[in-house]
Amino acid sequence: MAMTIRARLLPALVLAALAGVTSAQEGDPERGSFKATPCMGCHGIPGYFNVYPTYHVPKVGGQHAEYIVSALKAYKAGDRQHPTMQAQARSLSEQDMADIAAFFASFAGEGG
Repeated sequence: MAMTIRARLLPALVLAALAGVTSAQEGDPERGSFKATPCMGCHGIPGYFNVYPTYHVPKVGGQHAEYIVSALKAYKAGDRQHPTMQAQARSLSEQDMADIAAFFASFAGEGG
């Protein structure tokens, strides 16, 4: 009988673990609004150019969350080159990235 209980519990534990992994990747725009505060210094200024290197800062408000997460992961891994963005991305967890992305994506249709 003990083996039957273990056999029944194992799939439930696996599903519970997978559910936790899935929900950890869902972004929370409210938490993202706080975490995105440093981003607003560049991405919140229309037409802003930074000086190191000279680069037109893209508007990210309204961008797809998946794209933002992908870009942040690429900066963190060093696959995308921009010293400021690489430094910022290195400090972010995957949950931070998802939250920030959800915040910026929430501006879709608002001219962001």
